[in-house]
Amino acid sequence: MLECVINISEGRRSVVLAELVEICGPQLLDLHIDPDHNRSVFTLAGPGPADAIPAAVDLARAVNTRIDLRNHQGVHPRFGALDVVPFCALVGASEIAVDAAHAFGRWAAVELELPVFFYDDADPEHRSLPTLRATAFTEREPDDGPSTANPRLGAVAVGARKPLVAVNFLLASFDVDAARTIARTLRERDGGLPGVRALGFALAAKSCAQVSLNLADLKRTGLEAATIAVEQAAAAMNQAVSKLELVGLIPEAEFACLSSEFVTRHSLSADDTVEGRLKSRT
Repeated sequence: MLECVINISEGRRSVVLAELVEICGPQLLDLHIDPDHNRSVFTLAGPGPADAIPAAVDLARAVNTRIDLRNHQGVHPRFGALDVVPFCALVGASEIAVDAAHAFGRWAAVELELPVFFYDDADPEHRSLPTLRATAFTEREPDDGPSTANPRLGAVAVGARKPLVAVNFLLASFDVDAARTIARTLRERDGGLPGVRALGFALAAKSCAQVSLNLADLKRTGLEAATIAVEQAAAAMNQAVSKLELVGLIPEAEFACLSSEFVTRHSLSADDTVEGRLKSRT
């Protein structure tokens, strides 16, 4: 089973998003839209590369004609209209995801004339997405495609990675400084939890602050442990977490690790997993 979780720099124009959804077809298992980030996450999956890759190509072509990064505003870091395209093999050898990433990257470089940067397992040096964002076009040249950013579309990061969980925690207050402090406390690069990447944001549309996490090493820090850590860090600052919000779907193996109390408290179900959603569509 191959999953592709495409992050695009559009989260406000409902007509455009509806068109993109239709183009994806039955391979679209989930869509997460965030107007403050002005970003949407399309989760595509199928039994094999023959399902996920064509859907990813179709979505990328559509993004190419509908999004202009020069008009983009949003709180989330980005360097492309088609910003991040990671492939993940949920079942089967990880080489499947690497091959898919390289094939998609070559296609994007040629057909869309995009600078392509590979990351994680698709990159021979296994550099991470945060490292890529910090070094693209300065310390690091594109791996394929033009050497400079496309004026309208920017560039694209194409990866092959292990399953991860992306999750947002909404605070009960609008204290963005608290959210950023919590994020700094939790993220691995600042001495926090293993495999955790974290940022703090202000969400004007929801009148609250947000702590956004990527759990990139689920064997070391899973969803439940990360949630407890966020809640404890928030409480230490006299803050409260009002809501947990999944960004996309979680792997079935991670859902199996959650306690029944946690699942009930956050209204989760097997339909929140990639495998569960795929089964419900077939």
